[in-house]
Amino acid sequence: MSLSRRKLGSQGLDVSAIGLGCMGMSQSYGPADEAESIATLHHAIELGCDFFDTAEIYGPFTNEELLGRAFRDRRDKVTIATKFGFGIENGKQIFGKQDSRPAHIREVVEASLKRLQTDHIDLLYQHRVDPDVPIEDVAGAVRDLIDAGKVRFFGLSEAGVKNIRRAHAVQPVSALQSEYSLWERNLEEEIIPVLRELGIGLVPFSPLGRGFLTGAAKAAEDYPEGDYRRIDPRYQGENFTANVAAAATVRDIAEVKGAKPGQIAIAWILHKGDDIVPIPGTKRRAYLEENVAAAAIRLSADDMASLDAAMAPGRVKGERYNKVMMGTVDR
Repeated sequence: MSLSRRKLGSQGLDVSAIGLGCMGMSQSYGPADEAESIATLHHAIELGCDFFDTAEIYGPFTNEELLGRAFRDRRDKVTIATKFGFGIENGKQIFGKQDSRPAHIREVVEASLKRLQTDHIDLLYQHRVDPDVPIEDVAGAVRDLIDAGKVRFFGLSEAGVKNIRRAHAVQPVSALQSEYSLWERNLEEEIIPVLRELGIGLVPFSPLGRGFLTGAAKAAEDYPEGDYRRIDPRYQGENFTANVAAAATVRDIAEVKGAKPGQIAIAWILHKGDDIVPIPGTKRRAYLEENVAAAAIRLSADDMASLDAAMAPGRVKGERYNKVMMGTVDR
């Protein structure tokens, strides 16, 4: 099994067609298992998956430290993306607070480099747009870090059209990271056309709908305390029931193809354009292998049309975040 390659943006960022979201190795979806996480990270390289996504806020800090330990003797084999921009005090995230002041960006990068045990970050994202700092100042700060050799490429996360354009005018943006999947289509009307106009790649996180599209979803109350899905609006009450029905087509196509529902969900994203690189998250080797194998699945035009219709905007019920988290999305 070997993954094909894709280009993100026009600045030369070349990565595996599927990446690995690493957040869940440190938080949000049950207890951590460092030995299995590191084994998963190493196995990803063996499978040709070399694009790894982390952030200072994951933990906070512990996810970058994990990748630093895992990759210190194989740094030349991996592409590491990390992010700055949330407020952190006393080792805890301050929800709803952003901090993208240029001086703070420089501080965060120095700290991330130490945790990652490297001398450069391949792709540096602004995690969320900071309404108190002009995006031109943010892009300029990252441009200076690129000039200094500490960062290779610039990315944005959950940014809207105006800020994408303004940032790109100062420092070319290689990738926008945003939630995009069969059950979250908010990028299709405005964002994706602008990315293609400007030559910016798309990195969808949560391509499996935080596990919903794997076909193994449970109602919110059936997850343990500390699992994000307990507070996910789409896993709750009538929303959950409606969303299970909407996802039936994914399961049906998977059965016909002899595949898993989650593999169909990833294949759908890959068929949406060769400028898109999803980063399904997992902390286990078995699920990693399933996700990577999705690259070999071929969906017909009829398959794509059926999936598009079954999970069209309006068919999926509930906001993708709670109100506080939705407030950080730049739309």
